[in-house]
Amino acid sequence: MAAAAKNVQNKIEALREKIRYHEHRYYVLDDPEIGDAEFDRLVNELKKLEAEHPELIAPDSPTQRVGGKPREGFVKVAHSSQMLSLDNAYNEQELRDWERRVNELTGQKSVEYVCELKMDGLSMALRYQGGRFVRGITRGDGSTGEDVTENVRTIRSVPLVADIKKARLPAEFEVRGEVIMPHKAFERMNEERERQGLPRFANPRNAGAGAVRVLDPNITALRRLDFHAYFLLVNGRVHGKEQWENLEALSAAGFKVNPHRRFAKNIDDVWEFIREWEEKRESLPYEIDGIVVKVNRLALWNELGFTGKAPRWAIAYKYAARAGVTIIEDIKVQVGRTGKLTPVAWLKPVPIGGTTVSRATLHNMDEIERLGVHVGDTVQVERGGDVIPKIVEVVEHGKTEEAFHMPERCPECGGHVVRVEGEADHRCVNANCPAKLRESILHFASRGVMNIEGMGDALVNQLVERGLVRSVADIYDLNKDKLLSLERMGDKSARNVLNEIEGSKKLPLERVIYGLGIRFVGERTAEFLVQHFGSLDDLIEAATLPEEAAAIEKLEQVEEVGPRIAASIREFFVEPKNRELVERLRKAGLQFKGKRKERGTRLAGKTFVLTGAMEKYTRDEAKKLIEDAGGKVVGSVSKKTDYVVAGAEPGSKLDKARELGVNVIDENGMEELLGVG
Repeated sequence: MAAAAKNVQNKIEALREKIRYHEHRYYVLDDPEIGDAEFDRLVNELKKLEAEHPELIAPDSPTQRVGGKPREGFVKVAHSSQMLSLDNAYNEQELRDWERRVNELTGQKSVEYVCELKMDGLSMALRYQGGRFVRGITRGDGSTGEDVTENVRTIRSVPLVADIKKARLPAEFEVRGEVIMPHKAFERMNEERERQGLPRFANPRNAGAGAVRVLDPNITALRRLDFHAYFLLVNGRVHGKEQWENLEALSAAGFKVNPHRRFAKNIDDVWEFIREWEEKRESLPYEIDGIVVKVNRLALWNELGFTGKAPRWAIAYKYAARAGVTIIEDIKVQVGRTGKLTPVAWLKPVPIGGTTVSRATLHNMDEIERLGVHVGDTVQVERGGDVIPKIVEVVEHGKTEEAFHMPERCPECGGHVVRVEGEADHRCVNANCPAKLRESILHFASRGVMNIEGMGDALVNQLVERGLVRSVADIYDLNKDKLLSLERMGDKSARNVLNEIEGSKKLPLERVIYGLGIRFVGERTAEFLVQHFGSLDDLIEAATLPEEAAAIEKLEQVEEVGPRIAASIREFFVEPKNRELVERLRKAGLQFKGKRKERGTRLAGKTFVLTGAMEKYTRDEAKKLIEDAGGKVVGSVSKKTDYVVAGAEPGSKLDKARELGVNVIDENGMEELLGVG
């Protein structure tokens, strides 16, 4: 009996290996060795054996890609390290400016690069344990994503078992890449939707993103998505010595790595690759909107570090926007959360770069007058990446050229519309304007702010229309009875929304400040405000000083806060109704204290330059340690430099330091000055 069972197990394992091999040939290499009928025969044979011996079914079996019941929702998962966006370059000069900064910061005269196609899809992180796929996580807000493991399992180009021996990878690692929907799959899906009487999806990116986040994995499987890998991480850090080697390792492990990549010895090679694919992009079976350029040597990544939310060691070269010609059928005005009135052109639908465009922003009256547009005009419309479509010129005027005028009354509430002298925008001055309220709530609840999942357009519209929410503070007064009184709101959905609201109370102070909707205060400025003041109370105290000049001066001490932002912050907090709102949020239990960035005095007045890669610290970590101790880190060596900290493979900065007689220390010397280690 034992021998017979062993024979069955061996037969099942042999079938699994054979199916994995042919899956890889078909879905990853795009070079099948057998036909569909033969492949189906192998899968059916495996299914039959597993059905007869259910105790031998393994989660990484090819038969287990699709299955299970639809989920009730997605669990949020913290990323092992931040999933960052990239800075953009739009022309050759901007690309060469980036190269110059890379050379200056690393002290290298020549840097090697890796060029990859910038695919227009959904970023995804895949985790492997023992070489087996265990979790798939969406990008989310970069720090936290959603667990979509069961959906990712249905993507055939995602290996359920990676060949870690061939690729020489550790047992546990993480792969990041892009989930895309190829053109053929997109068209096939839209044809099926038309047969069912459903509206077509506008573009492959939105369709792919939606497919990953449906609650039923069986639906995801039908969308025929694809996954291309481009990052390899171990314990949340980049692995190995070179990006090019990592791409080769991912390919060896069984992942689909885009074959249209290039190792570039210099920026001239990079530019040649960019020009080549700008001409050939239409021949690809999927959407790209540019080229990603990365420094090849990973030691330089640590040295270059990050700026704000983007790495200094990579840049996205974005191709010029795609354009189309169509007719303006109407011009309507939208009211945003700040009360700004934005004229929007309603267009005769026109396909541009895989997307059907039917709306385009006209920004403000100055832009309308500059373009000279009227209803009925034939215009050229451009769309580039995620940028909102815009009208760039009038091709031909229509029969009637009736000029557009901004309304004197708000189209949402009938309140007065004003235009402050020296500003381009018209604004509704009614603080209770429903459009401002609706947009304020949507902003407050959005993923990058208070992250209240489920509070989208449909729910917010009902809450505002029924008077259940008259300010963002009212969100925290909602209960199950109020939510159940709304249309299409069941018990489970109501509980989920209330749980999300409760969870938002734990988010840090910078999210709360960002959520208040202070004009000109975005995510980055909110973080700087917290680092400087440490609490919302201290920020309000500074902003509401009796003398305006003193308040502005105190606010301008915050990093990146100039006169305009300072004036806006003061304007917000001196308004009594806004302070009432803050007090209500305090009573609701939101976070009003953050971590103030304390600066020591140990290195006060000392200037440092960092060069080469350190063993214990990234460039940004070392910079933070020095700045927290009162020191200053600059990019170039001069006579005023006190210390150059030299790590492995230092560049020309070390030569410059020796030439000028500047003190050169290593990582241990830096720790000694800091009093750490």
